[in-house]
Amino acid sequence: MARAMFEYTKTVLKKVSFDATLFCRELEKALQRLLPYEIEELKIFINSLIQQNPELNKCLIYLKA
Repeated sequence: MARAMFEYTKTVLKKVSFDATLFCRELEKALQRLLPYEIEELKIFINSLIQQNPELNKCLIYLKA
């Protein structure tokens, strides 16, 4: 079940990647729900999204905390 949440989170983040503010909000929610090892995987996924959409770079602050 937890893996389903991780996949759902990736889907949501892809869909909202057009808006940095919305992306940051969804990222905050994801960090509250996911397990620590899933957050590490999510960091890799987000780095690939940031390469496609550099404006999402401001959301990295949530991953550093």
